[in-house]
Amino acid sequence: MSQEQPPVDAAVDRDPDARLEDGIALCLSGGGYRAMLFHAGALIRLNEMGVLPRIARFSSVSGGSIAAAKLALAWPRLAFDARGVSPRLFDLVIDPLRGMASRTIDASSVAVGALWFGSVGDRLAGAYDKHLFEGATLQDLPGAPRFVFNATNVQSKALWRFSKPYMRDWRVGEVRNPDLRLAVAVAASSAFPPFLSPVEIEVDPRSFTPGSGADLQRPPYTSNIILTDGGVYDNLGLETAWKRYRTLWVSDGGGGYDDEPDPKRDWAHHSLRVLSLIDNQVRSLRKRQLMAAFKSKERAGRYWSAFDDIAGLPCPDKLPCDFEPAAGLARVATRLKSMEPELQERLMNLGYAICDASLRSFDDPVTGAPPPKFPFDRGV
Repeated sequence: MSQEQPPVDAAVDRDPDARLEDGIALCLSGGGYRAMLFHAGALIRLNEMGVLPRIARFSSVSGGSIAAAKLALAWPRLAFDARGVSPRLFDLVIDPLRGMASRTIDASSVAVGALWFGSVGDRLAGAYDKHLFEGATLQDLPGAPRFVFNATNVQSKALWRFSKPYMRDWRVGEVRNPDLRLAVAVAASSAFPPFLSPVEIEVDPRSFTPGSGADLQRPPYTSNIILTDGGVYDNLGLETAWKRYRTLWVSDGGGGYDDEPDPKRDWAHHSLRVLSLIDNQVRSLRKRQLMAAFKSKERAGRYWSAFDDIAGLPCPDKLPCDFEPAAGLARVATRLKSMEPELQERLMNLGYAICDASLRSFDDPVTGAPPPKFPFDRGV
């Protein structure tokens, strides 16, 4: 009697007896423009503290991948000074992300993809290319630090990762040095189901490294790869960092889901509600895994979230962040929908303040003077 292959890799994709690597892995969660801007605020604070150059790996999904990809392309031009601070983060990364957040691209991608030639995924990738990435490929990423963009392989039920050295999942195998447009990788990572999913990638099966897949290295798995949002598998972007690094910083810009005493019964609204519950559970399970590892000292690091109550963090000189307004920001819809400048700045202020308070708390705080004010005048 044959046994079904499990949907996750039971044996990690590295020597189980090998030591975890030193260095910091920063994980950026999903959550549409809301998460993208929350992470942008965290990046501003990390830059001010001089710790961005210390990060060895950026692992991202969905909205986090939009921010990470723009940071990756800008990396060679950031010109970090002796303190580890870049004077160009705003003009090369933050301002372009704000420009992206001023455009609605999810609704137009769905409408045009449904009415004209090309898929929704094609339209989404085209919008990213036009407004952020300008035809760049994975080979335009820096060699170090490593940037990994995560999607979910609908065929193999496994995590599909994109990076400069390779794109792969453990069952299908790997393609070395992929010359794939960065916009396509980010579109796959942020293809929220059901409306923006799937993203399909045609690949020459001969480009796969022989013997690199566990059991699915054959067409159609190696010729037509069908992907959906990375958050379906891991909405914290934790997986690829977890297996390699001892120190994990996790920025969670995920949304909150209110109770619904009388949920809608029609298939469309009911499906969206169920997908939200699945997203919430996937995120919660990953967070429990991370918190347990921090408590047992198996891993070191920090976790900060758009839903954190900053008052509970043991950090002196915290920026003022009342919980109720902050929780309202965390509930902004997971969309790629245009945001007003005020909302953009409040989300970035929130990410900035929570990241700062988290890193300056607990037994091994990241050193640095407290920030005198928010990066934007509106507060949270």
